[in-house]
Amino acid sequence: MIVVRRDEMRMPLLLVIFSWLAMSQAYAKSPAPLTVKGAQTISTIQAKSLKNQGVTFIDVRRASDFQTSHIPWSIHLDLKLDLTEASLLNVVSKNQAVVFYCNGDQCQRSALASEKAVSWGWKKVLYYRGGFPDWKASGLAIQ
Repeated sequence: MIVVRRDEMRMPLLLVIFSWLAMSQAYAKSPAPLTVKGAQTISTIQAKSLKNQGVTFIDVRRASDFQTSHIPWSIHLDLKLDLTEASLLNVVSKNQAVVFYCNGDQCQRSALASEKAVSWGWKKVLYYRGGFPDWKASGLAIQ
């Protein structure tokens, strides 16, 4: 008969829990990619110029972030809840330029949205990696 002490059983469970927590924190704070295949990464200066030209900006952050503040006249399509090929097509045609942004270089959402748009056939996808934090830090107008 094998006898296992109670504290010996806790150790593997604790190891699993701590490993999961460490991995989830690493994923949550991993930097956004510098580039997205098929898209053009843009700076804040380029984003401002594109906004002045009337290019469509898509905010893919959570609704609560968008409601708090956003780049003026941007359209909200939450990456996880709203962004589909059909919803994007309702906003901008596949031959028009479109800028995706989220919460900066620690946010993956705009990169994922850009990847999706490219895979759906959009030809002029602009990935604003610095996103809302860089726009705001540059002193540009926000709503």
